[in-house]
Amino acid sequence: MHTVKDEGETMKIYRKEFTISTHKRMEIQDITNTVANVVEESRIVNGLVHLWVPHATAAIAVNEHDTDLWDDILTALENLAPINDNYRHNAKYSWMASEQNAHAHILNCLVKPSVTIPLENGKMQLGTWQSVLVIEMDGPRTRQIQVQVIGE
Repeated sequence: MHTVKDEGETMKIYRKEFTISTHKRMEIQDITNTVANVVEESRIVNGLVHLWVPHATAAIAVNEHDTDLWDDILTALENLAPINDNYRHNAKYSWMASEQNAHAHILNCLVKPSVTIPLENGKMQLGTWQSVLVIEMDGPRTRQIQVQVIGE
């Protein structure tokens, strides 16, 4: 944990990283409980929880924990950027099976690799139906999730 002081105020910064394994080309996983455990470990009660996935073909979002909705989200994403389309990126690396992923790079630009959630009284201020989700767009893979809790 890092501590930053400014005019008598003390701000703490707690950082932790964990990994998840994905099993499909496109899938969604709920990481809310793991993130809540990191927040609890931090002992920070008021501030911000920032999540970052350092990958160009995965993203983080806040949405409902409903697997039917997840299927709808994945279908909509595939409609926006079909997996098997005529992408220059894929053609450029046609000899590399692992680089046939332009759709995932495009979707990462739309969904984004990070979210920030307010923290109050030790709890993430998620809405009633909100969960923290990782969206895999080029799996199966092992993905790192970085959590930074900032506050007091």
